[in-house]
Amino acid sequence: MPFSLKFLSALIACCLLAPSCFAVEGQYYSVNYEPTGREGGLQIGVKHTLWIPDSAKTVRGIIIHQHGCGEGACKSGETAAYDLHWQALAAKWDCALLGPSYRQAQEQSCRLWCDPRNGSAIVLLSSLQKLAKDSKHPEVATVPWCLWGHSGGGFWSSLMQMEYPERIVSIWFQSGTAYGYWKKDGEDVEAPTITKAAMQIPMMANPGIKERDHERFHVAWDYSLAMFKDYRSRGAPIAFTPDPATGHDTGDSRYLAIPFFDTTLALRLPDQIGNPLKPIDQSACYLAKVESSEIVAASEYKGDPLKASWLPNKKYAEQWSEFVKTGAVSDTSAPPKPSDLETKFTDAGILVTWKADADFESGIRQFIVLRDGKEIGRIPTNPPKRAYRNLFQGKTYGDTPTAEFPKMKFIDKDGNVSARYKVISVNSVGLESN
Repeated sequence: MPFSLKFLSALIACCLLAPSCFAVEGQYYSVNYEPTGREGGLQIGVKHTLWIPDSAKTVRGIIIHQHGCGEGACKSGETAAYDLHWQALAAKWDCALLGPSYRQAQEQSCRLWCDPRNGSAIVLLSSLQKLAKDSKHPEVATVPWCLWGHSGGGFWSSLMQMEYPERIVSIWFQSGTAYGYWKKDGEDVEAPTITKAAMQIPMMANPGIKERDHERFHVAWDYSLAMFKDYRSRGAPIAFTPDPATGHDTGDSRYLAIPFFDTTLALRLPDQIGNPLKPIDQSACYLAKVESSEIVAASEYKGDPLKASWLPNKKYAEQWSEFVKTGAVSDTSAPPKPSDLETKFTDAGILVTWKADADFESGIRQFIVLRDGKEIGRIPTNPPKRAYRNLFQGKTYGDTPTAEFPKMKFIDKDGNVSARYKVISVNSVGLESN
């Protein structure tokens, strides 16, 4: 077989069998650590999976998508690096996407990993050194991070903020922070030093409104609000961002979290790798009163700005305002068209495969497959009925793809080799590719 045909066959096989052959091409690397059993060392085992887009000749940063506490949350972290929508964000900025997955047993305390001083911070640094070597991207060991943390992941992020402020571009606290725990008497969380550098990091505190009066999860609301008030009084660029549609789950928050990281990466990434992160200029921001959706330019704001939510610019402020009213962000742009459509005759029928980029604003909900201009199927066939937007890869409680997420392929049992096939992308708001 000629080399070109061998390569094409291998590529098609890869697309059928491996999750790494999705639209935005990239490579996966992973490193596994077992608990050390010694004080100060890693207490719970972890696997770090890193995705690097092929388009990134030099990696400029790492988006860390950190799951919460418990066996189920830890399991959901296994697929974080495979998320097409988060990959689109990473690829735009020549960043890598990191999905940690801790192996916390039901009887184990989450603090053994979600307090990074118990070994998880040191292991992250070691992991990045190993991943830098494996990927042949030495900069992976030293580039800055965006931290997204849900529940215990937010707890972890709030302490990482105090340990490594110079490494952090921005933080999204999804129903979680350690702040209230280290302030509360009787808790076993040692209070960190809140440094000036830590108060330069842009932050969004995003609890669900149903948590406010919840018997168990009210602390996520209470501590997020208390953290916001304290940090904002110190001049920190932070917003209190209550989700009107959720409780402790992640809902549709990604449609505001991804624009937040997109905006802060634009504002803070240095022009040259290795230089310090750029500071935030708060004179150009917008402000909003706590638990209000009304946004005002900082230059026109009448109240105390250090009691108001900080929003980096007008565009993001408008998205934020919509989100705190509806729990989502609207989208009027069609998704990009799928590409690289291939057909192959098999015993089961005509196998149709393709590639597709995630819609940056809304991700991908579904694909429509047409034969000779007529619809013959959809992938997935019947998306589940749920309160939030569906995604092609599914979505867990912790905002990651489901374990058995579908692949970009379709078997046409009644097809023939002369048929003309087409695939249409549908984003999460129902808009179809042109």
